Amino acid sequence: MRAQSSATAAASIAVGTSATAAGAAAPAAADRRVGTLQAALGVVAFSLTFPATAWGLEGFGPWALVAVRSVLAALIAGGCLLALRVPVPGRAHWPGLAVVAGGVVVGFPLLTTLALRTSSTAHAAVVVGLLPLTTALLSALRVGVRPSRTFWAAAVAGAAAVAVFTAQQSGGALTAADLYLFAALLVCAAGYTEGGRLARIMPGWQVIGWALVLCLPLSVPAAVAALALEPAHLTAHSVAGLLWVAAGSQFLGLVVWYRGMAAVGIPKASQLQLAQPLLTLVWSVLLLGEHLTVAAPLTAAAVLVCIAVTQRARG
Repeated sequence: MRAQSSATAAASIAVGTSATAAGAAAPAAADRRVGTLQAALGVVAFSLTFPATAWGLEGFGPWALVAVRSVLAALIAGGCLLALRVPVPGRAHWPGLAVVAGGVVVGFPLLTTLALRTSSTAHAAVVVGLLPLTTALLSALRVGVRPSRTFWAAAVAGAAAVAVFTAQQSGGALTAADLYLFAALLVCAAGYTEGGRLARIMPGWQVIGWALVLCLPLSVPAAVAALALEPAHLTAHSVAGLLWVAAGSQFLGLVVWYRGMAAVGIPKASQLQLAQPLLTLVWSVLLLGEHLTVAAPLTAAAVLVCIAVTQRARG
């Protein structure tokens, strides 16, 4: 009887352990799905950045647009931080926040805005087309992530497909705008990598929130000076563009993006951005009246295949 009781107890423990493991695996899988959805929403928000910037440039100078968008986004973020009484991050986190601020708050918006003065949104989309691969490379160096060979092959193939497509759209000629775009690519990838790392320590919205607040001592005087040198001519397009790049691209989009990266990992989340240039081209047609070639659907199919492979590949 004792042996039977012991066996029954052992079986119960085994069943309980299996149930616990299954229960733990289910939330983990659900968290990954939610994280993927959040990262995808961030990509959608970012895909509107270039068309919105083009709208903003109709009424603002490039320096004024970047400075004012940073101030507005910081006011939104700072208001949220104050309302929720979020404590100031520890001293150890400020260097990382400075990298986020320099990359995604100042560097990428400024460099891409300068590029869009002479470049079309289709040409500028090459930046976000190559951004996933650059982010994955920097994360491998910074965070120690080592994705599989299948992951890298699919990532390189997707980046190549997007690069060929966007180069075809622009005629393949390198201009001064390309220098701004390639520089923007590097600083943004650094900001994404550092922000994704910090999002594992603090909520993603706090990462971008504190990065925006950190820039206020520079962005406020910069906005005043820029508006004095580049007077604004307010139109419906310029105001709508400014509001979107400030609230949508600069804050809300980065909130869900960093949350998604923290949930599914920096390399896999970054590969979702392979779809961003194509989404940008769609918005360019709808909002700016640009025209697409027949290569667009073919590239879209290739990119979607690469995204599916990178999301399934295990590092």
